[in-house]
Amino acid sequence: MAWREDLANSFYACLEMPPEESDRAFLLWIHWMMIGIPALLCLLFAFIMQIDANFINDYFDYKKGSDREDRLGPERACAQGWITPGAMRKGIAITTTLGCLMGCLILGWGYIALGRFPWELIAVGLLCVVFSFLYTTHLSYMGLGDLLVLIFFGIIPVGFTYYLITEGKWSPNLTLASLAMGLATDNLLMVNNYRDRNQDRISGKQTIIVRIIDWCGSEWGAKISRWLYLGLGITAAAIETFVLLKVDSHLVLAPLIYLILHVQTYKKICTLEGKELNKALGATARNIFIFGLLFAVAIVY
Repeated sequence: MAWREDLANSFYACLEMPPEESDRAFLLWIHWMMIGIPALLCLLFAFIMQIDANFINDYFDYKKGSDREDRLGPERACAQGWITPGAMRKGIAITTTLGCLMGCLILGWGYIALGRFPWELIAVGLLCVVFSFLYTTHLSYMGLGDLLVLIFFGIIPVGFTYYLITEGKWSPNLTLASLAMGLATDNLLMVNNYRDRNQDRISGKQTIIVRIIDWCGSEWGAKISRWLYLGLGITAAAIETFVLLKVDSHLVLAPLIYLILHVQTYKKICTLEGKELNKALGATARNIFIFGLLFAVAIVY
């Protein structure tokens, strides 16, 4: 792009050295800046919005009365009285504002990278903010949480980070990679909802796990839910392997490491109940991290 050439010329002029002597170093510096800056901005936006969503979840579940004394998950701030509902509302306002400000920085970078105003990024940012509220207030009670995980922990963060880094490129491989990450991440919600299946039924929260149990009965519903957890991880690993084959990666077997850990966690889930499933929740979070790390390294190499 023309603006990069102008930047390069300015850089050389400031150093007072011939371009040919530092061209490779400068281009390398530009390359990593073009990757690092948008990646960092997207990471910070995701980090802030995750905190915002946690605050929203804490507040509205408390208001709905979902966080009762029989809660099996980690303790919640409002329910435990550690923070007042009014203070939590202020926290939500602060994190939502910070997320929007970070989104504005992403828009600024998008304008530089794409050479036009990135209207599509405004739409994506607004969806992130709106659905962080809709998830807890309505959609999670309708069994749509898993679909939202696929979109907001897969398609949007993976796809649009790459889209921003590569100046507006999208491909079928990117869609598959985003889907694989979303499927792997959805297992975290699966474990959470499997652990809370009895409490969710009392609260009227119609998660996929609750619906399966309503359709198939308690014993078979629990088995099918565990099979679903196993199947999500296998599918994610299979898609990851397919993408690595398509890009001629030298580490095409890397997903096997994740798959081994995933099967081990599945076996653990089959033997645990109640609060003991929090161990499987932690193991699933570890597996997701390893999945993403292996995918990133294998794509590069």
